[in-house]
Amino acid sequence: MPAFSNGLRDDYIQAQYLTATLGYWSDPAVNPVSHIYGARMLDLANAYVWAWDTRPFPTFPNLQSQWDDGKNYARGHWLNGQSGSRTLASVVTEICHGAGVTDIDVSRLHGVVRGYVIEDVTNARSALQPLMLRYGFDAIERDGQLRFQMRNGYGAVALNPDHLAISRDLEGAVEHRREAEAEMTGRVRLRFVQSDADHDLVAEEAVLPDDKTHSVSVNEMPLSMTRAEGRQTAERWLSEARASRDTVRFALPPSQIHLGAGDLVRLSEVENSPIYRIDRLETSDLQLAEAVRVEQGVYKASDLREDAPTVKPYAAPTPLLPVFLDLPLFTGAEIPHAPYLAVTGDPWPGAAAVYTSSSDEAYALGDIVQGQAIVGVTETPLYRASAGVWDEGSALRIKLVSGQLESRTRGSVLNGLNLAAIGDGSPGNWEVFQFSDAVLEAPGVYALSGRLRGQLGTDALMPDVWPDGSVFVLLNSQIQQTSLMRNERRMAKHYRIGPVDRSYDDPSFQHLIASFDGNGLRPYAPVHLKVQSGLSGDALSWIRRARLDADDWSGLEIPLGEETESYLVRIRADGTLLREDLIAEPRWTYSSTMKAADGSTGAYEVEVAQVSAVYGPGPSTRLLVGQSA
Repeated sequence: MPAFSNGLRDDYIQAQYLTATLGYWSDPAVNPVSHIYGARMLDLANAYVWAWDTRPFPTFPNLQSQWDDGKNYARGHWLNGQSGSRTLASVVTEICHGAGVTDIDVSRLHGVVRGYVIEDVTNARSALQPLMLRYGFDAIERDGQLRFQMRNGYGAVALNPDHLAISRDLEGAVEHRREAEAEMTGRVRLRFVQSDADHDLVAEEAVLPDDKTHSVSVNEMPLSMTRAEGRQTAERWLSEARASRDTVRFALPPSQIHLGAGDLVRLSEVENSPIYRIDRLETSDLQLAEAVRVEQGVYKASDLREDAPTVKPYAAPTPLLPVFLDLPLFTGAEIPHAPYLAVTGDPWPGAAAVYTSSSDEAYALGDIVQGQAIVGVTETPLYRASAGVWDEGSALRIKLVSGQLESRTRGSVLNGLNLAAIGDGSPGNWEVFQFSDAVLEAPGVYALSGRLRGQLGTDALMPDVWPDGSVFVLLNSQIQQTSLMRNERRMAKHYRIGPVDRSYDDPSFQHLIASFDGNGLRPYAPVHLKVQSGLSGDALSWIRRARLDADDWSGLEIPLGEETESYLVRIRADGTLLREDLIAEPRWTYSSTMKAADGSTGAYEVEVAQVSAVYGPGPSTRLLVGQSA
């Protein structure tokens, strides 16, 4: 190490060196203009400081897996991350001048301030307090001037106790006091902003080694520090607090009137006797002093190893893949009108922001999606199958964007696990199904078998085939409902979705326009539609289903789930609507008189849908009746 160096990082001496060097050569008397070539001896416009590194800070020096010389940063000469710091003296001067206090002396202040935030409108005393605690200096008024000086424990004046004044306010020449040990803080935890990193809020603490029962003091500082500086500050606080339990009171005679607050004294002429700092003076015919004990070693920075800050991996602002799903209720505890949003991307930025507006302007933040959904596309078609029974057909091959799937027992599937949706990507066209077996066939490619199709009433939306290229979404906790208001159903809204750390006008944001029916309010299609033909007509009957609490078999009848029981019956022949009736019970007769009035003489198709007062008709169940002529 260099001469007189303790091996600790010292940004202040670097700043002082540059100040001295540049200040010296900026003096025209030292750096005159040559009468030969008409320029200064040293051209400071072309003077360069060693060294400014072109590697980006703080990736260098923190990413030591890329650049192994980053470990030299703490004891090196780099300006990166240091040139923006301010000297402590300049910060204190700015605060004092801002308060109108100009007669100050900061020549005894040392150190650099890496960052300091004053969030509230406050006075100069409050603004200086965090700095005084962090750097360990005092503000002393002497002869009308405000003097700032570092605490260092040196320069104590030895006082002969026999030469102290006698005061009626004291019990003897020197009055000693010690605080109870129970009142002493034995653990200090300091929270601050970590410098040389991503400005994370971190904490460091110091603990007394001899006792575990002391109280804890938690402090927050609006200052930027390295972790080593945070630990050094916490250690100094704790050591100061331990030493300052001892206080003394004594009276100074007029011959010692030159001593004042902030001065250090020894109450003995013995070299190793305790040192006290005068904190308070009451002046009358003599000076009544109150002083606290200090220790010199407290103010020497300990040699602590600098922890390398955590480097967050860079995530490029690549576009995300958002998928809206207007789905039925899963458990009944969801918001019935609000759609779900699944967002994924590779790489994943950590979270996605969803901005909404009624037009393509004046966007407002609507939602933050924290979880990365498991989304993929099908590589094989999925053909229609019966609902309510296990589909043992060919495995469905899925290519995922990211994430993984896992197999579950069929008992677990019956209890609700491995719930997924397959659709064309539009908000409302989704079939909900489950699977028990997920076999990894290639990186990110799974074959799904042991399926339960048309779950949660989506059997009515099942097409003859979901072609390859259909969208797959795993319905787990990573998808979330949006904050769509109930009165915004079926209204087209603009969405911009992208990385949470970017603004909505960033090119990585996806612009979507979508409206939602609120399919959590949608009634299920009736089942077991049948016809009994007779001379008077065709008697139709069916069984209703419910979207809420319909899986409890202990009751005589499932809950209605709607305001009233109502069905919409439609009669079609050759694609033409012949009749439409709204009825209040799960049966209806298409009489011979109605057929004659409708001109129906052959086969026809009947459609039955349950009606919700809020949603309207749900999906229909269909039955072809009779033979064509």
